[in-house]
Parts: sequence; structure tokens; C-alpha cells
Amino acid sequence: MRVGVRGVWAALQAHALGRLLFAFAIGAALNLAFAPFAWWPIGFLAPAALFALIRGLPPRRAAAAGAAFGMGLFAVGTYWLYTCIHGFGLVPIWLTLFLQFALVAIMASYSMLLCFLANRFWLKGGATRDWLVLPALWVLFEWLRGWLFSGFPWLSIGYAFIDSPLAGWAPLLGVYGITWAAGYAAVAVNVLLWPGSAKSQRLVAVGALCALFMAPSVALRVEWTHPVGPAFPVAAVQAAIPQDQKWQESNREATIARYSELTAQAWGARLIVWPEAALPVLANNIQDYLHSLQVAGGRHDADFAIGLVNYDPATQQYFNGLLVLSQAGGGWYYKRHLVPFGEYFPVPAFVRTWMRLMSLPFDDLSAGTENQPMLSAAGQKLGLTICYEDAYGSQQLQVLRQATLLVNVTNNAWYGDSSAPHQHLQISRLRALEAGRYLIRAANDGITALIGPKGQIVARLPQFQEAVLRGEVQPMSGLTPYARCGNYPAIGGACVLLAWAGWRRRRAP
Repeated sequence: MRVGVRGVWAALQAHALGRLLFAFAIGAALNLAFAPFAWWPIGFLAPAALFALIRGLPPRRAAAAGAAFGMGLFAVGTYWLYTCIHGFGLVPIWLTLFLQFALVAIMASYSMLLCFLANRFWLKGGATRDWLVLPALWVLFEWLRGWLFSGFPWLSIGYAFIDSPLAGWAPLLGVYGITWAAGYAAVAVNVLLWPGSAKSQRLVAVGALCALFMAPSVALRVEWTHPVGPAFPVAAVQAAIPQDQKWQESNREATIARYSELTAQAWGARLIVWPEAALPVLANNIQDYLHSLQVAGGRHDADFAIGLVNYDPATQQYFNGLLVLSQAGGGWYYKRHLVPFGEYFPVPAFVRTWMRLMSLPFDDLSAGTENQPMLSAAGQKLGLTICYEDAYGSQQLQVLRQATLLVNVTNNAWYGDSSAPHQHLQISRLRALEAGRYLIRAANDGITALIGPKGQIVARLPQFQEAVLRGEVQPMSGLTPYARCGNYPAIGGACVLLAWAGWRRRRAP
């Protein structure tokens, strides 16, 4: 058996094309760890296979395998961008494919560099590379991918483990703490199954796996946050308006009427949440309607958080915003982390001229300021996010010192019936677990949900159905270790391990 396994890996390493195809297949298979499949063991088995594949390879060959792995992961994992860019964005096919290929290539460069640098650390037996370098580099490159050049944290491996024992690392070290644990689990599996591993190495691997999966259960039992005040009823509205009909002028009045009817079904809730850009009109043009909505809310003891696009005539800027209509006053929250080529176009003037000639969208939204005032509704301090910006967990840490409830509004109708809405829900669940707070999630056509402070789904609506989700949430206060320290422990620890590995490499004969 050992000879057979070793022979298979030797053959893959010797034949460049077979090695690259196998690495691509491993990366593609890693998508099965994420929703909607959620086969989380693949989240460390696929990296373990990659680590085995590059074992002993020269750095450049390892880099090629890493690039193929990344191409497989992101080419398969972001297929829904075609629907978003071409299907609803009406961008020509050739430009859509170019943008998708560019994104996949950039994302694949992270795993390429990971494998290259890891094999530069190769020492006798590879123990330093296995236990110090590989998990640390995996964490660092996922962290870099999450913010460099605006960031693209989608498919960060930690999200795949929201329903696994490793989820307990989230309130301690955040999503990158889970990534670190998954990296170590991959190394342990690799060492455990590798034919050349000594008995002592296998014992260490078994011990590491037990510690990685058992230690977080203790963290999950600790109540890092505590209830503050009584639970109260909330409602999230899901109007399920198709994206290709949403902004048609002929549907404007019908859309407003639909939201009014659904809101009437939500009376009795202290807080009613509408999704991102719920109404296909600028907030400036419906001031009378919004005032009447606030008056009706006062009669029913209800406050609102409504996703709308707003225009500031003084600065001539458009904002993707969340309007809080509260008996205490309310106000605007403007989205801070915009999506490149989705909400703004980082291109020079001559490209914008070309975009006009091609009848492509070219008007930018403007980002909200970093330090916006905390808004209140239903007697609670709200931690607000719009759409994809809830994927940037560290940007929400400051508001957790005051927020007693989290709210995310989104419009996943852009992605159609794909894996993207399910994976976005995974991201929201992890944010709730990191913060130890309830999260209300309102989506245009799904997935609308109430999420508990352990990341559990308390209630949800089916996709593509017009409905109102009702439930109760418990305001929470206090800070988890991650909310206090952010990513510093995970990233700092990775840097320390790499420095130790570098010191060992210099001392090696």
C-alpha cells in the first residue's frame, strides 16, 4: 500500500501536465466545502492533497501547482460572476470573460506564491515547512487577499467550517483563526497519511488533530457576551423582485406598493428591515412617502432600517445607503466598502468615454466615511453593513463596542440561482459568531434570515418567495476575544512562526 501511494505521488510530481491537472482538480473540489454543499471535511482534505503534491518539488514547480490549484478554486467558485456581469450588468461577453479571467488569475497568484515560498523553506524531512510555514503562509495570504487592492475575501477557507467543531475558533481568533486551524489539520492529515512519515510524526499529527477539533468546543461553551434588556420582535421584508425588472420605470409604483403591503404584514415588530436598494428610486424623490412610512411606524411602535440609494445635491454624489427611520431620530449609514467595477469604476477618463460609447454603466457611487455616527432603532445601537461589506469583519470591530444588534441588507438577486447567496449567508453567520450578537439579514430575493450569536440560523425564508420573516432577537453586549483584539493575534502569530522557520533554515547545515 505504501509503495502504491508513493508511486502515485511520484508519477504526479514527475509529469508536469498531470500534476497541474490534479492541482486544478483539487482546487475545484475545495468548493464542495462551502455552501450550498457544506462538506466541510474537504476544507482540510483538499489542502492536504495540495501539500502532498508539492512535497519535495523545486519552488518553481510548486508555484505552478499552486497557481493551478488557485485557478481551479476560483474558476469554479466564482462562476456566478458571469450572471452578475453579463446577465444583469449587460456587459459584452468578451469583456465579461476578460474580467473573470483577470480576477481568477489574480486570486490564483496567492496560492502560487504560497507554494513557492513554502518550498523555499524545505529542510531535511520537511518538518519546518509542514508545521511552521504552510499554515502560517495560508493565514497570511488569505488575510492579504482580504484587503489588498480593495480585497476579495470570498472563499476564505474559514467560512467553510461554520457548522464544524472548528467554528469555536471564531470568537477567539476570527475567521483567520479558523483558517489557521484548518491549515494545521491539513498538515496533520498529510503527515499522518504520507508513507514516509515516522511513527513519532504520526503520533504528533494525531495529537494535533485532537487538539484542533476539541479545544474550540470549550470556547463555544463560554458566554463571551451577555443579554442586555429584553428580547423584542423584528421583521425582515423579502420582496423577491427579479433583478432584470427591478429598475424598470414601469415597475416603480408596483414595487413601492409591494413593499407597503409587506410592511403591513410586519406590524407588531419593533424593527422592520428592508433589503439593499429596496425601492428603484432615489431617496430624495420619495421624501413624502418616507415621511408617511415613519408616521405609520409611530402608530404601530415600529422603527425601520431601509436600503436606498441617496443623492447629495451639495456634493453631487450618489451613496448606497441604509436609512434608519426611528422615533429617536434615525439617520443615514452609507456603505463604506464599495465593489470595484460594480459600484465604482477605477479606470482613467478615456476608458470612461469608451464606456459611454458602449452604453455601459459608468456612474460611480461614493463611499461613506469610515467613522459614521452610530444609529439607533427600537432602543438598540445598530451595527450596520450593506451587502458584501460584511465580508470585511475587521472593519466592523469598532462598532461592536457599542452595538447591541447587527443588521445586514443585501441584494443577492444579482447572482441568480447560484451558490453565491448561500456562501454570503455563511459569511454573515460567521460575523455573528465572531461578535457574539444576533444579526438580522434582509435580502431582496434571499437568503433572508435571523442569525443567533453562535452563528446558528434561528429562522429563514425560502429563496425567490415574496414574504416577511418574523422572529425575536435578544440584544447583546460585551466583547469576544476577537472583538477585543481583531486579527492581530492570528496575523502576529503567523509572522512569529515564519520568523522562527527562517531562523531554523539559516541554522540548518
